[in-house]
Amino acid sequence: MYFYKNPSWIDKRLLAATKLEDFPESIFYEINKNLGTIQSEDPIVSIVIPAFNEEANIVRTIYSLSRNRTSFPAEIIVINNNSTDRTQEVLNRLNVKSFIQTKPGCGPARQLGQQMAKGKYILMADGDCMYPPGWIEKMTRTLERDNTPCIYGRYSFLGTKDKPRWKLFVYECLRDVVGELRHINRPCINALGMSMGYVKELGLKTGFVDRKIRGEDGRMCFQLMRYGKIRQVRDRSIRVWTLPRTLDKEPGLIYSIMARVIIELTRVKHYFYTQPQHDVKNSKNYVPPALKYFKKFRTIHKEEPETVEAGAVKMGGE
Repeated sequence: MYFYKNPSWIDKRLLAATKLEDFPESIFYEINKNLGTIQSEDPIVSIVIPAFNEEANIVRTIYSLSRNRTSFPAEIIVINNNSTDRTQEVLNRLNVKSFIQTKPGCGPARQLGQQMAKGKYILMADGDCMYPPGWIEKMTRTLERDNTPCIYGRYSFLGTKDKPRWKLFVYECLRDVVGELRHINRPCINALGMSMGYVKELGLKTGFVDRKIRGEDGRMCFQLMRYGKIRQVRDRSIRVWTLPRTLDKEPGLIYSIMARVIIELTRVKHYFYTQPQHDVKNSKNYVPPALKYFKKFRTIHKEEPETVEAGAVKMGGE
C-alpha cells in the first residue's frame, strides 16, 4: 500500500517543523480540541509515552493520537525523561498529563508512567512516532482477548529525500519475514515500545528494568509471557510510522541490512525453542562477536582510501 509513498493521513506541515516556533498556534488549538473527544477522567486505556528531547517530535505524536477515533475512554501520559530542550514547555501547552522522571532511561520512565496510569490497559508509544487513526481502537480490542497479557504491532519508516520509501519498503519486508519466524517462540524480540500494549495489573506486578538500557520493552514482554499468549497485531492499517533516525546513524541502508542479517544468523537457532524464564532486569544486551568484527572491518575498510591518499601526497612531496 505504501511501498512508494508516505501515508496520506500524515500532515506534511508537521514533518517540516524542527522546533517549537515552527508550529502555528492553530496546531495546538486543534490538538487540544481533538483530545477532548478521546480523553476521559475514567479511562479504560492509558497511553504512556517517554520523551527525551522531543520538542518537535512530541507535537507530531500527540497530534496523531488526538486524531484517533476510539470507543475506549483514554488518557495520554507523557513522561519527560530529563529533557534539556523545550519538551516540557510543549507539554504544558497540550492537554495531556505529564510527569518528570529524573532517572535516565526508558525503563524508569515507563515504570513511572504505568504507576500514574488509571486505565486497565496500557498502550506504549514513543515520542518520535506517528499513530494512524485506528491504532488505539484495534490495539485495545486485541488486548481484550482472553489469555492476552501483552501485544505488539509493526512499524514503518517515513520516506525521505535520502531514503526513498521504496528502499525502506524492501528493508521492512525482509524485517517482517524474520519477525514472523521470531514470533513463534521469541515474540519478545519483536516487541518494541513504539507500538506495544499490556494489562496494567500484570505490568505493575513484573515492573520495568530500573536502569538505562536498550530493550526495556522486550524485557517487559518476556516477563509477561508467563501469564499467557503474546499476540502480534499484523493489521497494516495501524502500522506506526517514524522517521528513519536510527538508520540515519548508520553508514547506509546496505550496511543496516547486512548488520541485521549477521545478528539474525547468530541467533536463528534460538528461534526454534522457548527460552526459559530468567532474570532480565540485571542482564546485559548481547552483541554477537561477528557483528563487532563486521563493524571493525568496515571501519578499517572505510579508512583505507584516505590512508593511501595521504601517503601518496606525502611521497609526491618528497
